[in-house]
Amino acid sequence: MAKLSSVNKNERRKKLVLQYAAKFEKLRAIANDAKADDTDRLMARLKMAELPRNANPTRIRNRCELTGRSRAYYRKFRLSRIMLREMGNKGLIPGLTKSSW
Repeated sequence: MAKLSSVNKNERRKKLVLQYAAKFEKLRAIANDAKADDTDRLMARLKMAELPRNANPTRIRNRCELTGRSRAYYRKFRLSRIMLREMGNKGLIPGLTKSSW
């Protein structure tokens, strides 16, 4: 199980990203628009820099829903490899079977 503080920190980041999502996307569109004036692009980048660091979506870490483990994460199931194997062996994930040969 991951440290509770790490999981809580990630949850706070998710909330902050949702709070600033519209503003961040608007500024990013202006900053990446090649047709826009250079001063406008620069001003958009400066405004993006003023936003909180944790408002950037890349700061969010994918974590297992059950344990909070951050490594060996399967996006499709939103679980770590360990919990995926345990739940698969118990038959709790439909369509997932343990392979053997």
